[in-house]
Amino acid sequence: MSSPPALLLSLAIVAEVIATNALRASDGFKYWPAVVVTALGYVCAFYLLGLSLKHIPVGAAYAIWSGVGTVLTAAIGYLVFRDALSAMSLLGIGLVIAGVVLIQLGKPALNAA
Repeated sequence: MSSPPALLLSLAIVAEVIATNALRASDGFKYWPAVVVTALGYVCAFYLLGLSLKHIPVGAAYAIWSGVGTVLTAAIGYLVFRDALSAMSLLGIGLVIAGVVLIQLGKPALNAA
């Protein structure tokens, strides 16, 4: 039984976002529990991304993975780490979201097969 490609890609995004935020929490690799979460998260993220590429074109998968990951990471940075988000940053995040939507509308990227 295989997992749907969209689910694999979604899990890859979640793993990447967890890993990236754990990297921030590691305080320059000084806090080892966060370093371990970072390493495991990135290994899981790339493994799941690789599995999703069996069914999703690499350009679409990578655009979605990096775009959604960027937006989620910026949101968590703002909410958890109190990172500043300027108007220009918010515009950029909006453009990333628009880009992911346009990729999905332009070509059916997620095949169930």
